[in-house]
Amino acid sequence: MPTFEPALAYYAIPFFAVLTLYVGIRRRKERHARARFEEAVSAGLAEPVSLHPKIDPSLCLGCATCARACPEGDVLGIIGGKAVLIEAASCIGHGACKTACPNNAISLVFGTETRGIDLPRVESNFETNVPGIFIAGELGGMGLIRNAVEQGRQALSAIAQRPRTQHREILDVVIVGSGPAGISASLAAIEAGLSFVTLEQEQFGGTVAHYPRGKLVMTRPVELPLVGAMSFTEVGKEELLSFWTKAAEEAGLHIVYGTRVDAVHRAAYGFQVETAGGTYHTRHVLLAIGRRGTPRKLGVLGEELPKVVYRLVDPEQYADRHVLVVGGGDSALEAAASLVEAGAGSVVLSYRGAAFARAKSKNRTRVEALVEAGTLTAALNSDVACITPEAVCIAAQGQSHWLANDALIVCAGGILPTEFLKSMGVEIETKYGTA
Repeated sequence: MPTFEPALAYYAIPFFAVLTLYVGIRRRKERHARARFEEAVSAGLAEPVSLHPKIDPSLCLGCATCARACPEGDVLGIIGGKAVLIEAASCIGHGACKTACPNNAISLVFGTETRGIDLPRVESNFETNVPGIFIAGELGGMGLIRNAVEQGRQALSAIAQRPRTQHREILDVVIVGSGPAGISASLAAIEAGLSFVTLEQEQFGGTVAHYPRGKLVMTRPVELPLVGAMSFTEVGKEELLSFWTKAAEEAGLHIVYGTRVDAVHRAAYGFQVETAGGTYHTRHVLLAIGRRGTPRKLGVLGEELPKVVYRLVDPEQYADRHVLVVGGGDSALEAAASLVEAGAGSVVLSYRGAAFARAKSKNRTRVEALVEAGTLTAALNSDVACITPEAVCIAAQGQSHWLANDALIVCAGGILPTEFLKSMGVEIETKYGTA
């Protein structure tokens, strides 16, 4: 009789070799994922800050397709044969993991069971509980550029399907904000032939304009009204702003700058939008503003001095100057590191906490390297006590220290525009791990 043992051995040996290699790689990746997860927990970064994936372990196959699809790196990993959000604070709500999952085990949610996030209540067309008031972009929890652009377009599309105004003094829509959502909505308004005005309190580009010079902005391809595909996958702040500026100019978009919306009141025809420069009458309002709101201030003597600012735009303007950065989050660490790399005379990073636990690991590593090199001073457990034109006083461990100072950059976040929304009647809901 013929024997099959040699043939079986011929196939079995490479099969088990490949299997052994596969198991070894899986175990090594799991050890890496577990280590990153434990590091995030110890650093206080285990809670996501915005939209993020929620994984159903009963449906998860442990195939790691979601982890490979994520463009942000070690956000997802496999632990115990199931996908886990291992670096929650680094998740930006990209959504690629949900799309990639072959078994629909992932849903995108806001907040967690233990940490809620306050968001305005909006419908699928981005209209709030107040008929005629729409919200798109970061204010609604979507900080990702692609999502904001798409929301601005969709919200305006919903407005364009409604009856147009028949009065010349009443606009179809007032768009508040010229960030990604506001730009997209404004171009869509031109495309739809609506009567509208776009109001901007600060700079064109919204939050993107306030990023440090040279900062990379991660995006995915998305359609911009009147323009077509924005096919960037990795682009710098300046290039993206230039692209948007050119698109706005070619479309003839006019934006009213330096205009803060003080109040929005209901009227028989729609709404009255009150600003310092006058009142706008409109059928609809689209809020495309950020969640940052009003910058959180220190509340100390001397804070009104012109050398005190609340965001870093161009690090190079601080070359050879003594700069103090206040804050412990990503924006503060990025600002401090950028200032050192741009040649500031000296940079001190002051934070009231004992560690930079709220910042992403890559920013902590970047700052730690500069501190170790002696080019950046980290003043932990410290508070700014007083500011003068030439110096700043820092209180730490019961003692006061005066530092020569030419500029002070406060990166302490902002006060959410919750009261502004409530004054219009917009309902705020706290999300605890729900969509």
